[in-house]
Amino acid sequence: MAGAATQAGARGITVKAIDYSLKRRKALTRFIEDGDLPADNNWVENQIRQIAIGRSNWLFAGSLRAGQRAAAVMSLLQSARLNGLDPYLYIKDVLTRLPTQSAGRIEELLPRRWQPGASR
Repeated sequence: MAGAATQAGARGITVKAIDYSLKRRKALTRFIEDGDLPADNNWVENQIRQIAIGRSNWLFAGSLRAGQRAAAVMSLLQSARLNGLDPYLYIKDVLTRLPTQSAGRIEELLPRRWQPGASR
């Protein structure tokens, strides 16, 4: 009897898994239509792992506003890494240049456009 219950439970789990995949078939097969899309998101998960691991520590940022600022800084640093920059050198240069950077040229400080020691 116990074996039959286990088998029925396993069958239920299998049915749920198949139902899940059938409901999301279009999204799950999107990579087949577009060869530029990866079949999995392992790369993204590896990139955000540090944020996910530290999430509980950031619950104590002091306030909602402080947490939002921390999230903005972490996003900026991760963008620097994704653009092949040394995050320390990038943020040090940006913080040095930021007070004198004109508002019209602020995009020059974004990681995708940043040039080390660029003339002001």
